[in-house]
Amino acid sequence: MDSPELYHVKQQFTLGAYKSLVDLTLPDPDSPDYTPILVYQARAHLALDNPSAVFTLVPSHVENVALKAVAALARYICTETDRAAESERDAALEELRDLCVEIEGDDADATEWEKGTVRVLAGTAFARAGEVEEALETLGAGTDARNLEAVAYTVQIYLSIHRPDLARKEFERAKRWAEDDLLLQHIEAAIGLATGRDAYADAHAFFTEQLANPSLTSPRLLTARGVARLLRGELSAAKSDLEEAQAQMGGKPDAETLGAQTVAAGLGTAKTAEAEQLFSRLESEHPTFPLVLDLERKAAAFDELAAKFAVPPLATASA
Repeated sequence: MDSPELYHVKQQFTLGAYKSLVDLTLPDPDSPDYTPILVYQARAHLALDNPSAVFTLVPSHVENVALKAVAALARYICTETDRAAESERDAALEELRDLCVEIEGDDADATEWEKGTVRVLAGTAFARAGEVEEALETLGAGTDARNLEAVAYTVQIYLSIHRPDLARKEFERAKRWAEDDLLLQHIEAAIGLATGRDAYADAHAFFTEQLANPSLTSPRLLTARGVARLLRGELSAAKSDLEEAQAQMGGKPDAETLGAQTVAAGLGTAKTAEAEQLFSRLESEHPTFPLVLDLERKAAAFDELAAKFAVPPLATASA
């Protein structure tokens, strides 16, 4: 059973309160909570798009497999968009594959939590690298493995490839053993947000309930509720949530918030210029954001088809 401090850290991470986690004072190195909390703090830095901070937190020569895995994921993310760093990216992925092999077997020198964390971090890297099948296998998709974080990432992968049916199966399987865990509720809200079940009511209710927690500050929750409100047609309330999320981020929205703001601007009346300005910023700051990539694919397809279309000559009047 987790200590109260570790339980609180897990809740903060689940709800996207990453800033609180990076500012957290670590427990004594001799504490059994030290390594798990250090891993969550490192993952919070990754979530805030600050992978280089992980190298300061995690010593270069560590024996713990979970710390090795989070450092390898940080190295992968650091080189993810650098075309000249392909060998470094591949090396990080190979290290994660080696760690997944190392933790197999009952005689592996790792706790169940450490094994589960390695699989989650490795699966995250594989998914980001486009190795979807490898990611799903690593995360234990379709099995009875009792790792709720792995289930959460599996569900996100299925939703990203437009397979909400498989995401729902993973969720229903986890319900048999996970009881009413907060992360399980979060998974259900994510599925509801992607499928529109009950007019997004469950997702909206979950985000609203968590935002009512006075001890929690999470701009990610505000963005999530803003998206739910956009989907429910509550444009004014959605914009309010997104503006507050941006303010909590110090005025610089993350990719998800900026993406939602772009969509919200496009839904307004006579706001074309604002939407175009926001999209231009999204395209510049987050070139791999799904909305940007989707538009690029559609623009390329349009240009390809247009090139095949021969415009007939204008008809001329005959005497």
